[in-house]
Amino acid sequence: MAPGSALIPRLMDLSPGTEALRYCFALPAHPESVAGARRLTRARLDKWRLDADAHDSALLIVSELVTNAVVHTMSSRVVCELRRLDRRLRIAVQDQGHQPGGPQLRRTSDDEHGRGLLLVDAMCSSWGSRDAGNGSGRIVWAELPHGSERSC
Repeated sequence: MAPGSALIPRLMDLSPGTEALRYCFALPAHPESVAGARRLTRARLDKWRLDADAHDSALLIVSELVTNAVVHTMSSRVVCELRRLDRRLRIAVQDQGHQPGGPQLRRTSDDEHGRGLLLVDAMCSSWGSRDAGNGSGRIVWAELPHGSERSC
């Protein structure tokens, strides 16, 4: 497990001289918290000055992962962690209770639901999920590359 992180399994190798930035927040597992998660993520990514493409992708990924945690679990809160290292951003969302089998990609859907993970899959370089341990829920994570920082 990466040093200092209970959420993200084996994030990235920290070589000497490598700077990692980390931000974590918890919100009630209510539908209105999705907008709060976007707002907190936007503020942090603005501070980190991520390029526009990664910034926009990260906001969508956070929205989808937090929405899934709120809608598909019996959680009272969700925890989101953002970690930036070199040219990668890792997003992890932990809920408190999950359905067996974890999140599933739905290649086809006839209704308006069920396409969120397809968007996440298309926008990130990798994603996955795992049990948080001790029956405490599930962690769903996504990683995406980002280019150079935006200038002020």
